[in-house]
Formats: sequence, C-alpha cells, structure tokens
Amino acid sequence: MKKGNAWQKGLKENVVAMAGYRHRQQQKKRAIWIFVLVMLMVTIFLSMGSDGDGGGGGGAACYFFPDSAACGGKNETEIIPVRELTDAEHSARIVIHEILNRPSMPSNNPKIAFMFLTPGPLPFERLWHAFFLGHEGKFTVYVHSSRETPVHVSSYFVGRDIPSKTVEWGKVSMVDAEKRLLAHALLETDNQHFVLLSDSCVPLRPFDYVYSYLIYSNVSYIDSYEDFGPDGVGRYSDHMMPEVEKKDFRKGSQWFSMKRQHAIVVLSDFLYYSKFRRFCRPNMNGRNCYADEHYLPTLFTMIDPGGISKWSITYVDWSERKWHPKTYRAKDITANFVKNVTSKNVVIHYTSDKKRQTPPKTCVWNGLKRPCFLFARKFFPETVDKLLVTLSNYTSS
Repeated sequence: MKKGNAWQKGLKENVVAMAGYRHRQQQKKRAIWIFVLVMLMVTIFLSMGSDGDGGGGGGAACYFFPDSAACGGKNETEIIPVRELTDAEHSARIVIHEILNRPSMPSNNPKIAFMFLTPGPLPFERLWHAFFLGHEGKFTVYVHSSRETPVHVSSYFVGRDIPSKTVEWGKVSMVDAEKRLLAHALLETDNQHFVLLSDSCVPLRPFDYVYSYLIYSNVSYIDSYEDFGPDGVGRYSDHMMPEVEKKDFRKGSQWFSMKRQHAIVVLSDFLYYSKFRRFCRPNMNGRNCYADEHYLPTLFTMIDPGGISKWSITYVDWSERKWHPKTYRAKDITANFVKNVTSKNVVIHYTSDKKRQTPPKTCVWNGLKRPCFLFARKFFPETVDKLLVTLSNYTSS
C-alpha cells in the first residue's frame, strides 16, 4: 500500500530525530535510582501478592493498601472527612513526581512487553505467533490466566505464564491482575512499553509498524474521557474524598499501552488505588462502579494528563450500546473491515449522558495525525483462520 509505505517513511524520519535523545549517557546516570526503586517495588509487590486480602495484615501489604480492614483501616461505609495530607500521602506524591520527571533506565535493546490477561485458553496464539515471527529480541510475552492455565501452541508463549489469581468481572481484582502483570514485566529492564491485551485481542498491523509506533511515542496510550451520565460520574462516591475529587473522575477502556515510567507509577501507587479498591465496586450504595474502567483514567488525569493519549490503541465497537461490545464472527472478517478499522484517525466515546457521545477526537502521534488503532477486539475463536489470511494479505499489499 502506497499510503502505508509513506506512513512508514514519515515514522522512520521521526524516529531518527528522536533517537539521539533516547540514548544520551546522561540519562543513564540520572536513572539508576529509578531502577533500584523499581526492583524494590516489584520485589515487595510479588512477595506480598497484589490482592492484599490475606489474613493477618500488616507489613508491606499495609504500605500499599493502608485502608484495608486487615491493616486497621476505617469501616468501608465511613465517609473520610477533608483533612491535611498525611506523611505517607506526601511521600507518595513525591515518589510519583520524581518518577515522572526523571528518565527511565535507558536500553540498548528496547522491547515491548505484551501482557495477556485471560481466564484460560488463548484462541489466537497462532495469529500472534505469525505476528511475532522474525522479531525475536524485540518483545517479551506474559500471560495471566485467572481460571485455567492455557495449553500453548506457540513457542513464544511456552513458559511465559506468571503466578495468577482469580479475577472477577467488574471487581478490583481485575486491576490487581494488571498490576501483577506489570510487576513481572518490569523485572525485565529492556521492557520500555507495556501493552495489556485480552484473549480476544488481535494485531491489526505488522510487528515493525507496532514497534515503531509504541517505542518512539512520547505518550502512553491510556483511555480517558468525561461521561456526565449515570454510567460515568454517576458512579463516583464522595467517600473517595479528599484524594479523588469528583471533577477528576474519568472513564476509559482498560486496554492500555504505557511507557515504563507510567508502569512504575501504577505499581508504586497506593494512595489513589486504595480509594478505588474500597469505594469503586459493583452494587455499592446503589452504584455499579468498575475499577478497571475508572482507576487508570482518573489517576493519570490527576497526575499526568498531558502524558497520555486519552484514547486506547485497541479498537472495540460500543456503537450497539449494550453491556458488552460487539463480538465479531468469521462472516464479519473481510478486507474492507480491516481497512475501515486501520484507517480510522478519529475516536468517539459513547456516553450515558444527554449528549450520548463525546466530540470526535483526532489521533495524534508525536504531534502528527496518525491512524488510531494497532489492535482490535472482540473476536470469536472461529475467526482465527480467516484473520490469518485476511490480515496477511492486507499487511503485505
């Protein structure tokens, strides 16, 4: 495709301009302490388990989850009054500020961490194998399976399962699983970008395209938008005050792709996480709040709104306005379908307020208008063979 080749050429020119900055020796010296901090955070996180519900309480778990009942926290229904920040809260904000304002540990071989969050089997492993083939050394794979360990058919997935725990739809255990994946992926110092994927996700572009798009991007791709209706700000609880204010409450897709610094922030955060853990739950005081839809969009709106894209690079169709997005069958997979999705350069969020949707948002990569989506979901397993043929023909044309 001539347009695709032109896009690649323009992208490479931007990459060359950015490469010098990425590898300055000064960055390496300034970032050593970040590496030490990450290793400490990851070690504590993995040793304690990320759900914080184990018996006994105390210790490292209470540092991350100080409001849990096991740590002597307040009753879940008690409103926390407005007050001055504690020493721990001041410390948390300082850590986040320092992480965001210092460069990550530079890498001579930057990789993308592909993190799969699945209840069990991965029906599109063959498709992902074809996507990864020939690009060894530029990616790592991590699999969190909450119900049953998948039987892998791709060598890229064998031995890549991490210790996993039960994940319940709509509950904070979904966020805990995301943190667990990040903790394991951060142990690999060459991992510079972290992509969260589901068992129904597929790649829309060739690996080289995806790699350049993410590694050389100046933002993280975290979805975040305002919904003033009952399924948006209507889920907010005043119990989140004073740390999380209503004006900052956001909604977004959980399927993110984030830079290393942002991944470190997510893993090190306990201040804001504890509020969503306690007060963003299904069937709480007449509200259905889902932490995986609100925690990250709200967190980054508060701490680094200019550092995120405010859209997800994983395409999903919510136009039917049901509880779950449209799921595609084999008959839906055509060259025109792939072309339509990959050519989209604006995004619209569907809302529950009177406006029913947000204004169109143009997708921008390093200041340039670019296609929005690198991945897509949701697909039935029956689509795998047709996707292998259709995507192969589309990306090679």
